[in-house]
Amino acid sequence: MDGPTIEGHRPTIALAAGGTGGHMFPAEAMAEEMKRRGWKVLLFTDQRGMRYADGFPANEIVTLDADNPNVRGVVAKARVAVGMAGAIAASMIAFRKHKPNVAVGFGGYPSAPAMLAARLSGVPHGVHEQNAVLGRVNRMVARTADFVAHAFPKLERLPTGLKAEIIETGNPVRDAIRAVEGQGYHAPIGDAPIEILVFGGSQGAALFSRVVPPALAGLPENVRRRLNVTQQVREEEKDEVRATYQGAGIACELQPFFRDIPQRLTDAHVVVARAGASSVTELATVGRPAILVPLGIAMDDHQTGNAQVLVEAGAAELIAEPDFSAERLSTVLEPLLTDSARLSQMAVSAASVAPHGAVTKLADYLEGRAL
Repeated sequence: MDGPTIEGHRPTIALAAGGTGGHMFPAEAMAEEMKRRGWKVLLFTDQRGMRYADGFPANEIVTLDADNPNVRGVVAKARVAVGMAGAIAASMIAFRKHKPNVAVGFGGYPSAPAMLAARLSGVPHGVHEQNAVLGRVNRMVARTADFVAHAFPKLERLPTGLKAEIIETGNPVRDAIRAVEGQGYHAPIGDAPIEILVFGGSQGAALFSRVVPPALAGLPENVRRRLNVTQQVREEEKDEVRATYQGAGIACELQPFFRDIPQRLTDAHVVVARAGASSVTELATVGRPAILVPLGIAMDDHQTGNAQVLVEAGAAELIAEPDFSAERLSTVLEPLLTDSARLSQMAVSAASVAPHGAVTKLADYLEGRAL
C-alpha cells in the first residue's frame, strides 16, 4: 500500500493497550486508520488484552507481563516488580527493532512500560484517554508525555503543571462499528418482538446475571412474551440464568463473549450495559436507547461521567450500582418497553452525540507529530 515515507521507509506507530475492550477497541480503531494511511503498526498489550486482539491489524504484537502494582504482600510486590522490569526491557527491544515514529498509550497496565520505552528512545509519545476522568496509568504517563488526547469535552484529574499538549479528539471507533452507523432504528410496535441486549464486560456480567433475569421475569406477561434477550453471561452462571428466563417464558441467547457485538447492537431495541467509554461511544455511534449501570468500584467514578453524555442527551437512563435491583430495573423498563415513540426519540438522541471523525482527527494529529 502506498503511503507516507520517512527516508524511504514506511513509518511505524506504536500502540499500547491492555486489560479490557475499553482500552483495546480504540487502539484497534487507530490501527485500522493508520494501516489505511500506509503505516506499520506495533501493538503492546498483555494476556488479558490478547482476548480482544483477534483480527487486530498489527504488523507485530508484543505481549508484556504488566500487572496492577497496588498489590499486598512482599512476594506479590516482588513478582509485579520483576514483571514490570521485564516489560520495560521487552518494550525497549521492540522499540530498537521497529524504530516507531510516534507512540500512543490507550490505558491499561501495558501502557506504562511501553510509553516509558518511548520516552527513553526519544520517540514522540502521549496518551489517549477514553473516559471523562484521566485513568491511573494514563495519569502517570501524562506527566512526561508530549500530548494528551481525550474523548469527552471535559477531562478530569489532569496532573498539575502538565506540559503536554492537550487535544480533544473524541473516541476512535473501530471499523466494525462504523460499518453499522446510520442504519436507523425501528422501534417495536404492537406485538412485535422486543430485542434486549445485555453486556457488562468482565466486571459486569455477574451483577447483570443476578439482576436482569428476575427483573425481566417480573414484567407483565404481555411484555414478557415479546422479549428476546441476548446476554453476556459467565459460563458457570448460564444454567441458572437460562432457567429464570425459561420459567418466565422469555426467549434468550446466552454467551460468555459475543464477537459480533456490532450486529447485536444494530439488532437491539434496548441495551443494558456498563458505562465504559467504548460502550457509551458505540451506543452513540449506532444510536440505541440504553440503561446504563456505571461500575461502582471504578476509580474516580469515571463511568458515571461517561454515562452523563447519553443521559443528558436523553438517550439513556442511569441506575447507580447500589440502586441496581430487579425491582428498580423492572420499574424503569416497563414503561420504556411499551413506549415506541420514546424509544425512537432516545435512539435519535444517542446518535446526536456520536463522535464523528474522531479517528481521523487523532490520526491527523499523530502524523503531524511524526512526519
